[in-house]
Amino acid sequence: MYKYTHADQAMVDERVTQFRDQTRRFLSGELSEEQFLPLRLQNGLYIQRHAPMLRIAVPYGLLATYQLRKLAEITRKYDKEYGHFTTRTNLQLNWPKLEDVPDILAELASVQMHAIQTSGNCIRNTTTDPYAGVNANEIEDPRPYCEIIRQWSTFHPEFAFLPRKFKIAVIGTKKDRAATQVHDIGLHVVKSDEGEIGFEVIVGGGLGRTPVIGKLVREFLPREHLLSYLDAILRVYNLHGRRDNKYKARIKILVDSMGAKDFAKLVEAEWEAHCKDGPLTLTDEHFATAKSYFSDFDYEQIDTLASQSQLNNDLKDKAFADWYTHNTVAHKIAGYRAVVISLKAGLVDGKYVPAGDVSAYQMDALADLADKYSFGEIRGTHQQNLVFADVKVTDLYSLWQALAELNLARANIGTLTDMIVCPGFDYCALANATTHNIAEQIEQQFDNLDYLYDLGEIQLNMSGCMNACAHHHVGDIGILGVDKKGEHWYQISLGGSSKEDARLGKILGKAVPADDVAATLQTILDVYTRERQQEADQSEPFGEFVERVGIAPFKEAVYG
Repeated sequence: MYKYTHADQAMVDERVTQFRDQTRRFLSGELSEEQFLPLRLQNGLYIQRHAPMLRIAVPYGLLATYQLRKLAEITRKYDKEYGHFTTRTNLQLNWPKLEDVPDILAELASVQMHAIQTSGNCIRNTTTDPYAGVNANEIEDPRPYCEIIRQWSTFHPEFAFLPRKFKIAVIGTKKDRAATQVHDIGLHVVKSDEGEIGFEVIVGGGLGRTPVIGKLVREFLPREHLLSYLDAILRVYNLHGRRDNKYKARIKILVDSMGAKDFAKLVEAEWEAHCKDGPLTLTDEHFATAKSYFSDFDYEQIDTLASQSQLNNDLKDKAFADWYTHNTVAHKIAGYRAVVISLKAGLVDGKYVPAGDVSAYQMDALADLADKYSFGEIRGTHQQNLVFADVKVTDLYSLWQALAELNLARANIGTLTDMIVCPGFDYCALANATTHNIAEQIEQQFDNLDYLYDLGEIQLNMSGCMNACAHHHVGDIGILGVDKKGEHWYQISLGGSSKEDARLGKILGKAVPADDVAATLQTILDVYTRERQQEADQSEPFGEFVERVGIAPFKEAVYG
């Protein structure tokens, strides 16, 4: 993984020193709230409902074990001994004290981490596929391109105060596990007929109060022009994006109002006139350097027959077999698997554990397990889970047992309870409704794994407000919390997708009261299980069923 250069370290250390002084001046009254606001946002610090919230950057979701141990230490020392992983693979602290934040940033800097550009109207953390580099179907590993983008975008003087925040995602496969089409820019690594590597460029996706699927603006961009073309897109957005209304300031509004073709023409003109073939042009040397940060590990030559024999014996344990089926993924190297660690434990000793939350104890234990089983690296996912990307098949049973002791081996990946859930009204100052209590209600209603397996893959996303931090618009089932005269109600949508077939869900009807959410979901799922098509032992997936029949049968069942 990428390691800081001397310049990187000096830059981050300097920012810590700057913010320490800015915080001191604010606490002493020398800076007003208004003056301090842009300074704290540039360092990932929000003021939430009960306390500050610090968002820590995890570039393209990749963590070393020494970094995870530092995060555990920080949560013990400065927070409430847990952190929260987000859909952008960052980690949030929900309870730091403002006066402690400079010390937290200093501790982060000691392990090559920071909170820079995790908030504010700038280019945010670039995200990617959690299986990048280990997927056999990859055209090319997207992480080197993510790192190139990170270096270009960090402290970019022209793009530090954009009309609104800006998010980029990069994938190297046709299968989209990074929700690229609902990003401001989505980049898909492609190969031309001549074998040249480049990018399909999608612009103007985004959710929030105006959800939009991104538009294709270039079918093939040669990879040497990656940064110059991104620069052109950002320049056009910076010049033409609205600044008079923050709700209409995202690039999705600009692209939608202008039309994708006209927007693309502006970008091409800007690129040709000011950016193309200039100093941002990338060379083979640039790519080789970036790729060197993500070279393959020293994988063992596995005796596949012996490995498979051991696995077959281990699979006699049904609980392990379920976990293997749902929580492990094929690897490009024979004898290895990628393992998804569920941060959706649900109810533990009768208490709901919020999606994406991980305790300091679990962080330390995961670091130890990653050192032992996965070359000392951990990855975050868009679904608020974690991944060990390089586990020997012969180690899977031992790893599963260790994860089970940590309540991190729930075999529910891809099922209804693998929910993406924002913190909601319990924490967020923007939220209109709570989410954790609804998630707990859903967990209680759908606690049978065999039933969940029969339902098949269903993505349930729940947001506490229309800002859509949990991407409810693109869930197979989306839930949006709304406020009705001080009471929390929940609007349900069906048929969304953030995958390669990206689409927005359709609202089922009027919102339902909090106490009725799980029962309403049961009614919806009863319609699906009763009317889905069956072929041999294969059931029609929920998403395809909704696409085929529409929402009318569900509406009739729910509202009569």
